[in-house]
Amino acid sequence: MKTGNGVIPANDWDVMITGGTLLTMSETMEAVENPSVGIKDGIIATVLQKEKQSVNSYCANETIDASGCIIMPGLVNTHTHLPMVCFRGMADDLPLMEWLNCHIFPAEASFVNEKMVFDGALLAMAEMILAGTTTFCDGYFFESKVGEAALQAGMRAVIAQGFIDFPVPDNLDSSKKMAVATRFLAKWKHFSPLVTPACFCHSPYTCSPETLANIKDAARNADVPYLIHLLENKDEIATILKRYGKKPVQHLQHLGVLDEQTIAVHCNWADQEDIAIFADLGVKVSHNPESSMKLAAGVAPIPEMLQMGITVGLGTDGCASNNDLDMFREMDTAAKVHKVITLNPTVMSAKTVLNMATRGGARALGLDQRIGSIESGKDADIILLDMNKPHLTPLYNPYSQLVYAASGADVITSIIGGRLVMKDRHLLTIDVDSAMENVRAIAANIMSG
Repeated sequence: MKTGNGVIPANDWDVMITGGTLLTMSETMEAVENPSVGIKDGIIATVLQKEKQSVNSYCANETIDASGCIIMPGLVNTHTHLPMVCFRGMADDLPLMEWLNCHIFPAEASFVNEKMVFDGALLAMAEMILAGTTTFCDGYFFESKVGEAALQAGMRAVIAQGFIDFPVPDNLDSSKKMAVATRFLAKWKHFSPLVTPACFCHSPYTCSPETLANIKDAARNADVPYLIHLLENKDEIATILKRYGKKPVQHLQHLGVLDEQTIAVHCNWADQEDIAIFADLGVKVSHNPESSMKLAAGVAPIPEMLQMGITVGLGTDGCASNNDLDMFREMDTAAKVHKVITLNPTVMSAKTVLNMATRGGARALGLDQRIGSIESGKDADIILLDMNKPHLTPLYNPYSQLVYAASGADVITSIIGGRLVMKDRHLLTIDVDSAMENVRAIAANIMSG
């Protein structure tokens, strides 16, 4: 039932959130004190200041008192390899190519299977929900198992089947990549409103021009995102230039794989010409500063990209190279690293970075019409942070406090699609003890192998 002005009456709400401070993260960045947020059928039905409604109208199936809390959109992690939680801490303090070729690729060849992917992904989702992430974009092998884990956890997911030009655990015959892509996209395209399929080509140096172009054709035909690691380290430029006679971005442009549904991950060594191409073609960027810093791979020129109007979202990358999935830590790093690189304390403000972790991330994934801000009509992906903590006191600027002082451990409630998945720090959709034990067993097998 709706009223004449289109607002669903409060007594018909499934969930009602009252009190606290609401950061809508909308285009105009409204902040609302003492709000009333009503949720119906997974959708944000109304966002009002509490004093503008009659006290008698406040009733719903479930009411959440957010007094002393910040209410905000759930965080959007635009790049992960969730099953790699099983490799967390396994090969640290190494250069990127040594880490990748001597440790990660061999471990994946030996130990990645459907069970490892499902169990690792489920534990990663527990970690993300506890830290306020409600949407993620993952790229890996056996990616359907990540989709199954997402549905069990109740998380919003973009699941990208991974492709690379050598035999991998879920495709020993690399000539069958197109068949794998077609089946995967057909299975997940309309499977669940929570899950969006995508394609992920590992990089220009591990995928042939034919693979890059063909997988992009599959993604384009299905109207889904296409992801690729790009310009992660400096050596990639010389490698691609020697192999194909063009720099990486120009190589991909020549192949026709760059457009508004392409998400370029890392981009640490993008130059002005690359940035101009991204801006002209609408390419989105996923910024993963902590992973790149740990691997000493470089720092992406994000302030310049933002000045050119490029959509940038934040990502954690996988736990083998980060080693956590806490987007609050990622925001803090993203804000600070660019200040020290540019010697300019005004770049990458707290509001800018928080936007990248919410509405910007949603836009990068093509989901900004549904998530990324708290506005009537959008899907109800909402988190609450308890600000009554010593390290969050006093509170002058909520945006600064969230980026520079808060952590994922301050999130107390998470709602995804109107469904409570965590309340009072208690996970409601995942048995976290069982999830941890399953991954410990996988790690024991890796260590004994």
